[in-house]
Amino acid sequence: MSASLRYLVGLCLLLAPSFTGGARILGMFPTSSPSHYILGGALMKGLAEAGHDVTVISPFVHKHPPKKGKWREIILEGFMEEFNKKFESINMFEMDFNPLLFSIMANQMGNKIVEETLNYTKVQDLIKSNEKFDAYIVPQFMNDGLKALAHHFGGHLILFSQTAPNSWFNHLVGNPSMPSFLPEVVLNIPSKMSFFQRLQNTLVKFFSMSNTYLIFYPKQNKLVQKYLPNPVDLNDAMYNISLVLLNSHVSLFAPQPAVPCMVEIGGFHVEPPKKLPKDLQSFLDNATEGVIYFSMGSNLKSKNLPVEKREAILKAFGKRKEKVLWKWEDDVLPGQPSNIKLGKWLPQQDILAHPNVKLFITHGGLLSTTETVYHGVPIIAIPIFGDQKMNAYNAKEAGYGLILPFTEMTEETLSSALAEILENPKYRENAKERSRIMHDRQVKPLDNAVYWVEYVIRHNGAKHLRVPYLELTWYQYYLLDVFLFIFAVIFTVMFVTKKTFSYLCRRVQSKTKLE
Repeated sequence: MSASLRYLVGLCLLLAPSFTGGARILGMFPTSSPSHYILGGALMKGLAEAGHDVTVISPFVHKHPPKKGKWREIILEGFMEEFNKKFESINMFEMDFNPLLFSIMANQMGNKIVEETLNYTKVQDLIKSNEKFDAYIVPQFMNDGLKALAHHFGGHLILFSQTAPNSWFNHLVGNPSMPSFLPEVVLNIPSKMSFFQRLQNTLVKFFSMSNTYLIFYPKQNKLVQKYLPNPVDLNDAMYNISLVLLNSHVSLFAPQPAVPCMVEIGGFHVEPPKKLPKDLQSFLDNATEGVIYFSMGSNLKSKNLPVEKREAILKAFGKRKEKVLWKWEDDVLPGQPSNIKLGKWLPQQDILAHPNVKLFITHGGLLSTTETVYHGVPIIAIPIFGDQKMNAYNAKEAGYGLILPFTEMTEETLSSALAEILENPKYRENAKERSRIMHDRQVKPLDNAVYWVEYVIRHNGAKHLRVPYLELTWYQYYLLDVFLFIFAVIFTVMFVTKKTFSYLCRRVQSKTKLE
């Protein structure tokens, strides 16, 4: 090999790791929930800031687009308006979130999301454009049909999970998901389950997975065949996952198994605190007795609280010496005590970072839980639906929070919870300890996410991270064929032994009679 050729080969090897710096990455985030896009937008912005060519499909316009890389947004116009109209007509506080009915609702919602997204004009234009991408990122949330776009665009499929490993996608990457130790997301049970809780968890999991395999996946596959040219079978597309980015961390969840292609990046969306508006800064600075921050998130509206619950909250707050900052979506709060300040929108991360904030009363959404742990603020959780109950249990078990069921909330129960958590220093100490655990990492979680996306691209899908038992059928995975064989052998041996013994007994009896 000539010197010039050796130099050229060496230069190529030197530059090879940086080729992914210009990777083309497509992110699909069609859900119209603001909390979902906060996470998706932060992830895609981080990839763009790392120098990649990023395309994002969502109902939201990013308020602070990246200053580096390439950034293109395909806005799903009308999705937000329909979402807001639907939620304005529903009072989430009055709904009964039965875990079995949730599967049926999820079917309807998931099919609607996928069909409207695939049928959207701008999405169809992109599908027909012959563009190719190196990686395709899609959230794991009732939208499995969208996974087939990775095959269409030629990109490696990367899942983004808004929470920890769970039965919604564990089976897609071969991650252990036994109902004995992993509660279903929609159930109101702790990770350490009693016998009857494990029984309930098993039955719900069986129903959920039966619904998924027999009803939801076939319908999603039909949508893929309908809207994609040269479509891949969804069963093949779903199991061809290169990476799962998990919005979780051991500071937030009990430790769980995770196969090599699963990477925790919980807390990646939290940014350094920014300067507060003057009125909020003054309110927090002058709260010498501390501040209680109260927000039910972006989907739940405090203004929709039943009157008796609202009045109970006001009476409990009115008796406290602390000031209260309340995310209230209306202009007026009837019966508002003098120690309460309202805000239709509040910069939550920046508020939680203020040293005078002593308590966060929350619905238990994972974004809120992550942000409060990041800043070391204890919580009272009033979970309503979804993963909120699971997050609330995690906070209680970790010792930095209390759970106040919505149906049990009265002036007395809220006052008791306020007194316990504000006057017992163990909750704040535990919150600070959890915060230290969250901050104690080798690299920042967003940098870790960028690294693993680039790693998958560098290694052409990183098939070496796939566990081999993905090739097993479900009955092989659960050893049903092995147990069936063992039982068959035992039965055969017992049957033959019994027949032999009976035969010998008859022979002995026959000889005795002859004698």
